[in-house]
Amino acid sequence: MFSLDRTFRFDTDISQAWTLPASWYLSDQMAQWEDQRIFSHHWQWVAHIDELREVGSFVTRQVAGEPLVILRDEDQQLRGFFNVCRHRAGRVARGCGKRQLLQCVYHGWTYRLDGSLHKTPEFQAPAGFSREAMALRPVEVAQWGPFVFARLSKEGGLSLEEWLDPIPAQTKHLPLEKMRFFKRVDYEIQCNWKVYVDNYLEGYHIPLAHPGLFREIDYKQYDVECFRYVSRQHAPVRPREDSLYVRHLAAGENPEALYYWAFPNLMFNFYPDNLQLNVILPLGKEKTLTIFLWYLLEPDRPGVEREFAASFAFSDQVQKEDIQICEEVQVGLRSRSYTQGRYVPERERGVHHFHGLLWESLKHKIISEE
Repeated sequence: MFSLDRTFRFDTDISQAWTLPASWYLSDQMAQWEDQRIFSHHWQWVAHIDELREVGSFVTRQVAGEPLVILRDEDQQLRGFFNVCRHRAGRVARGCGKRQLLQCVYHGWTYRLDGSLHKTPEFQAPAGFSREAMALRPVEVAQWGPFVFARLSKEGGLSLEEWLDPIPAQTKHLPLEKMRFFKRVDYEIQCNWKVYVDNYLEGYHIPLAHPGLFREIDYKQYDVECFRYVSRQHAPVRPREDSLYVRHLAAGENPEALYYWAFPNLMFNFYPDNLQLNVILPLGKEKTLTIFLWYLLEPDRPGVEREFAASFAFSDQVQKEDIQICEEVQVGLRSRSYTQGRYVPERERGVHHFHGLLWESLKHKIISEE
């Protein structure tokens, strides 16, 4: 077990700042604090609206270790609840589907779609028993475009669009509502989730780690812009005839790739012909699940599998290159030779921004427990 370095203080001057201590990627205590102070307090992606269009449709998810059920109720409202029966903590839903009532898989207690308690088999309510008090516990749910998000705690205070700012305004010209799910690929990586996010937030490693991607983009113009809880990476695409991006463009259309990250663990990757959404989930202090979801216009049209086969193969290759780097970095973080590093100001502003948000979320825990 690695003890957490509590001497670290974040420096807003990137030219003077040191990176996070290695112990922050290795500590059980840090993982617990991140669930409590980060994943519980910030919006988390939970579904595409196509999964929740009909009354009674539901999906189950896990956020910060908490089981959730997200559904559409009889008034056509999106709702979220802890997926925990108030009787003895059984699940009230599994998987996804469509139900008129939620029923605990353990003892059969049922709940209406608004979370209220419906039936309690063989239970004779004693005097003073409150059915209202035994309703499912709600969580906050909101929608942007075709995407549904949940938040366990309102302590952060920001609305969904405030948290996503400036993504809604900068992508309003894109036909997101018309894009439909096409493909999902999951990767398990033997590294801390922050290692993967660090890697995503900078293009500094592209020339060496991603030779194929380096040929596709104009690296000299690769730029990062930081906002409150979002950063945007902009990578102009080289105008090559055999480019994976250019081949799908209409005549006169300017090729570009936009990469948005929203704190702590969500990425929107906008390409000329599709959206790739990434959700980064810690599975432990040194294991991470990365979920890749692709959304396309007319994903059922003839020939789409063949048309995008090269794009998916290219993405998979880049991801495997990142996995190798991230897993090697995780081993390096364990080395007695490494404690902290320094930022390259022109290339690692996104990483510095991320570390600042981590510090902002956790500093009171660090300082109060010294």
